[in-house]
Amino acid sequence: MSQQTPTSNNHPNEPKILATFASLLGVLAVFLYFTGWIYRWAYFNFFQLDITTLDLPLESFFIVPFQVFLGNFWALGKTLLAIVASIFLINFSLWLLNLSRNSPTSRQHRLRPRFSQKLQIIYGSSIAKNIRASINIFPQSLCKEAITVIWIKDILFWKARSQGIVDARKDATNETSARPVITLITKKDNLGLGRKPESLSVNPSLKDFHIIGDVNLLENIKRREITDMTIQPPRVWRSLIERNGWIYIFQALPSNATPKQRPLVLAIRESGNGDQLLILSPETANKQPN
Repeated sequence: MSQQTPTSNNHPNEPKILATFASLLGVLAVFLYFTGWIYRWAYFNFFQLDITTLDLPLESFFIVPFQVFLGNFWALGKTLLAIVASIFLINFSLWLLNLSRNSPTSRQHRLRPRFSQKLQIIYGSSIAKNIRASINIFPQSLCKEAITVIWIKDILFWKARSQGIVDARKDATNETSARPVITLITKKDNLGLGRKPESLSVNPSLKDFHIIGDVNLLENIKRREITDMTIQPPRVWRSLIERNGWIYIFQALPSNATPKQRPLVLAIRESGNGDQLLILSPETANKQPN
């Protein structure tokens, strides 16, 4: 009696399982990228920068969501709250969807006229009919998937945007910032701002420069180029990001800054001939070395 050789036909569910797993990975990747993009958009928008001009690496958008969901205790708490809200909103929306469709159950037959009356009150009779007709056109499974995706997308948008603003304000505030303190050294002809180290009290000459825009803004910056820890609140310049040959630095906000206040940001073009020095430090030097 010969034994039957096992073949792939003995496991007909394996292709379906692999296809489902691949689909889940694809959906997860889309949600991760969406979350990372919204987070980065909200973060850099706080500093008045457009994320599309920074040309950030693609893989970074898939790593950032871990900061959004698990970055700290409060982020984890908001994540759990977002999960609960998503489950409730999805189930509630699916319940409304079932009320709008034909169903053989007597309970839904009783509730459907009430649902129709509410639609008519909110949107009017003609619009309510169009809503019911539009719902019945699409398969119920497609409607359920669309509702689930829409609510998950909205919750992720809210979560990523709020966390991006929170982290940006934290980094923008001097007392809580994790961004490095910056010292930029360059030739005087390469930059219209800055002070000579041997004469910090002398305003730089802009004889060979032209200006377009707010002159007062330039004059105010000319008096605040140097980090100063002796005043209150301290004035500290920090590095935000370096991308595509540009250095973005900002003046950190004080701890009592208003929610609408934004940091002053400077975009400085990196010199291509090596006559520029950039010093980064985790904190300021309280006094000059002897």
